[in-house]
Amino acid sequence: MPSYLSPGVYVEEVASGSRPIEGVGTSVAAFVGLAPAGPLNEPTLVTNWTQYVASFGDFTDGYYLAHSVYGFFNNGGSAAYVVRIGGAAEGASGEGASSAAVTGSAPTAQLPAAEPRQLGTFSVAALAQGTAGPLTVEVADPEGEGPAERFKLVVRDGDKPVETFDVSAKKGNRSYVVTQVKERSKLITVTEAVPAAQLARPDNQTVTLAAPPAPAPATAPVPAQRDTTANPGPAQYLGDSADRTGFGGLEAVDQISMVAVPDLMAAYQRGAIDLEAVKAVQLGLIAHCELMGDRVAVIDPPPGLNAQQIRVWRQETAGYDSKYAALYYPWIKSFDPATGQARMVPPSGHVAGIWARNDSERGVHKAPANEVVRGAVDLELQITRGEQDLLNPVGVNCIRAFPGRGVRVWGARTLSSDPEWRYLNIRRYFNYLEESILIGTQWVVFEPNDHALWARIRRNISAFLVTEWRSGALFGQRPQEAYYVKCDEETNPPESVDLGRVVCEIGVAPVKPAEFVIFRLSQFSSGSGELEE
Repeated sequence: MPSYLSPGVYVEEVASGSRPIEGVGTSVAAFVGLAPAGPLNEPTLVTNWTQYVASFGDFTDGYYLAHSVYGFFNNGGSAAYVVRIGGAAEGASGEGASSAAVTGSAPTAQLPAAEPRQLGTFSVAALAQGTAGPLTVEVADPEGEGPAERFKLVVRDGDKPVETFDVSAKKGNRSYVVTQVKERSKLITVTEAVPAAQLARPDNQTVTLAAPPAPAPATAPVPAQRDTTANPGPAQYLGDSADRTGFGGLEAVDQISMVAVPDLMAAYQRGAIDLEAVKAVQLGLIAHCELMGDRVAVIDPPPGLNAQQIRVWRQETAGYDSKYAALYYPWIKSFDPATGQARMVPPSGHVAGIWARNDSERGVHKAPANEVVRGAVDLELQITRGEQDLLNPVGVNCIRAFPGRGVRVWGARTLSSDPEWRYLNIRRYFNYLEESILIGTQWVVFEPNDHALWARIRRNISAFLVTEWRSGALFGQRPQEAYYVKCDEETNPPESVDLGRVVCEIGVAPVKPAEFVIFRLSQFSSGSGELEE
């Protein structure tokens, strides 16, 4: 208390005792996958597509991380943490290591490039010897309409085309010929032969490449090793919390509320891993979300499976049972800005964006379903109602195309067998409540543990929950029906107080989604009497 020694008027600031609880964010995603550049095993925040490209590079053929992040922002996502795995750390082994991580090719002892041949304003040279004859490179017109600088580059081994690139002569373009050939070709290399300002599309022509010199004989056999750079195994995805790698690196980021691993299925498509390895990674992802308790895993299914096969995979092969995971099927056909064509991509990135958009427009308590999938041109498979009758009860959230209504998410279930946690919005809403109350009540620690403190706790939490009830997140016509907060002598007996504990019991009645809407119609005779109100 201040001391008053002189007569006069004094003004003091007195705490009101009210400590409002503010709701936490629920729309921050995390993506773990492969990229041509960027920090390795370091969660990096990106808030728009331009930031992602600047940090991790553009679209890469054969991988889905960039497409998933693009779909996330396109569908309403505002912030995401990206963890790049499977590559070489920047500056560790130069551009060659980074390029190998992108192309997905196994590490081979490439031959030195032969003497280059002129190809317009570019030079082209062979990296390997042809097996059916000399390697030739043909310049042809691209398919369809396009800018004047675009052309098709065809590499032939004898008479057989073995590599084809739809490229551009414009430096800085995502399809720039030097970049595309460097990342994707195993047979040739292309370099600039003139200053960048003078680069132009080569004329239609065919050049024959000289074979590179034969390599020196090896003095000792080199044992084959698994290419963990291009095709990371489960250990690279799971990572380690101490080293901040893989999923372990995400443990230090509290803001994350959803996690996806889109490139896992790219490795499965290439045959780099099997379904057992896929299951190991997805189980690790689910375990990470359960350990953190504040995030949900978005699971991608294997590609190319019909509804019956997905049901078998879900129940027998995968068999996941978790309230912290949700599975979406089928894959989405999305426009690829890199090639100008549509391609199949796993749904997790688009779905994460829909979750974020739903949270912003309606609130996390609303089931993220019956929402349009922006950027979806088509689906891998058109699901019928009969097929969804098989998938919905086992927790597979279907994505369906409806005439006149577009492609929409048509399911909102977790992978839990517990009916209490069947719906995804219930799990995510409880994550939101728990995190909000946890952060908003930090002031309680080391306060005097008495009736005054218990009353303040009840008052602050009740104020937060009544706001949630008014927003439609809690069920009931009155606040007393929607929630209760109990913090008194019953929850805090003397023996608990002596241990330094203060216990507050909170009960809420969340709203459940109207998953099955039933209208019962019947006939009646108009002469039988008047309708009752």
